[in-house]
Amino acid sequence: MGPRLCQVCNEAQSKYKCPSCRAPYCSVPCFKKHKETPCVLPEEKPESASVLPVPSEEKPTAAPESVVERPITVTEASAVLERQQLEAIASSSEICDALKDESLQRLIESIDCSPDAENELDKAMDVEMFRIFTDKILSTINP
Repeated sequence: MGPRLCQVCNEAQSKYKCPSCRAPYCSVPCFKKHKETPCVLPEEKPESASVLPVPSEEKPTAAPESVVERPITVTEASAVLERQQLEAIASSSEICDALKDESLQRLIESIDCSPDAENELDKAMDVEMFRIFTDKILSTINP
């Protein structure tokens, strides 16, 4: 399967997928135009993996989804967050306020979009703002 075209402008190669309906798009302006019309995630088959829903009032502002696909390998069960930990993160006003910072958003996006995310994460730990953010998350999930 070759590169997919943006379903909004039909001109550029899509780099992202809508988190709601998985429609491919190429840029933030195309994403915003796409979101002018409500969309929904196509129904999944029952045997597919389930995803924990985030209540709509707690959803962060929509961000482009990365096209970098990495297999998720968990060697320790303790590395997987439990639902209550995810809910604690989502309901933390401190974490939500920190996520409003555009430079933090860009840093997180650069980690997420990187083909070598682990290396980018290591570099990000040298940035004080990111280190403070990760400390807030850790103190939220491990009070």
